[in-house]
Amino acid sequence: MKKSLLVVLILVLIASLFLAGCSKEEEDVIKIGVFEPITGANAAGGELEVEGVKLANKLYPEVLGKKVELVIADNKSDVVEAASAAARLVDRDKVVAIVGSWGSGFSMAAGDIVRDGKVPAVAASATNPLVTLDNDYYFRVCFIDPFQGTVMANYAYNNLGAKKVAIVREVNNDYAVGLAKFFEDAFVELSGDSNAIVAVTNYNTGDQDFSSQLLNIASKNPDVIFAPGNFTESALIIKQARQLGIDVPFIGGDTWETPEFIEVGGADVEGVVFSTFFTSEVPITKESEKFLAEYRKEYNKEPAAVTALGYDAYILILDAIERAGSTDPVKIREAIAKTQNFEGAAGIITLDENGDAVKSAVIKTVKDGKFTYLDTIEPIQ
Repeated sequence: MKKSLLVVLILVLIASLFLAGCSKEEEDVIKIGVFEPITGANAAGGELEVEGVKLANKLYPEVLGKKVELVIADNKSDVVEAASAAARLVDRDKVVAIVGSWGSGFSMAAGDIVRDGKVPAVAASATNPLVTLDNDYYFRVCFIDPFQGTVMANYAYNNLGAKKVAIVREVNNDYAVGLAKFFEDAFVELSGDSNAIVAVTNYNTGDQDFSSQLLNIASKNPDVIFAPGNFTESALIIKQARQLGIDVPFIGGDTWETPEFIEVGGADVEGVVFSTFFTSEVPITKESEKFLAEYRKEYNKEPAAVTALGYDAYILILDAIERAGSTDPVKIREAIAKTQNFEGAAGIITLDENGDAVKSAVIKTVKDGKFTYLDTIEPIQ
């Protein structure tokens, strides 16, 4: 009996020491969630942002004298799963802040979770205004779609001389629907013609055949086709348009800048033009130069714009933790909201009253199978 009691006491002591060690280890770690589509239709975009976050974590692995641990959650390119993934980061993993997500719809699905859980989230490339609207706990390091839509409307009207435009949009994608609307409003105002948009046609994520939409568009004789949507479907649309003999210029938004867009579209996407956030051809800050040098060394390729933004979201959170002098998520949120003139890889970041970054836009084309810089458009004041 005494021997059994001694064994029990020893086991209790060992367990207590183990738990105490785990507790001490947890105290010395700051957890930051990374909320991205790792699988599913948008996985390529999520992977690009994760690359930037991981690189930033490698270069800046500590804050307040503690190690920063990344907790990566896969939202599986699904809005329902997005809410569940965000909830796990907040409730189970006890992260102090979250980076993500690629895809405005996924970020919007997590909005109530981060607000109610009082854990700040910083989107890298989610551009729909609704991501941050009326949510004090959601921020972003990229421009928003009213600006992006205006930039591309101006490009169509002023650079391409377009008078009539057709729009083909991914109708179950909040980003695509929102950007299409902002583009439409801006182009109508520029042209002074309420009938300047000659067609608006829809498709769903995952569709493979776009011939009916394209034939409808062709019958309207547009000067330009604006096609905001996911990289895979957008590339297929352009490819099929060329096969049907439709040689109208295609323009789009930031989601096109993934290697898969060129892989799927091949020679047919040569000459397309789109708006994005950053170009490695024109470094903006000292942090841009550091990011580019380290990224090329780490991945042996050129970074996508969203990769630079993932990097920026992480280092902005670390800067806020440093300024807050605390790992309390509420205090971190307060520090993030006060961010001004922060030097990121993709430019200087100042957050406005909505938590949105006031940033310039970059225009790129596809030339010789590569994304190529055309111009930088400053924000509208």
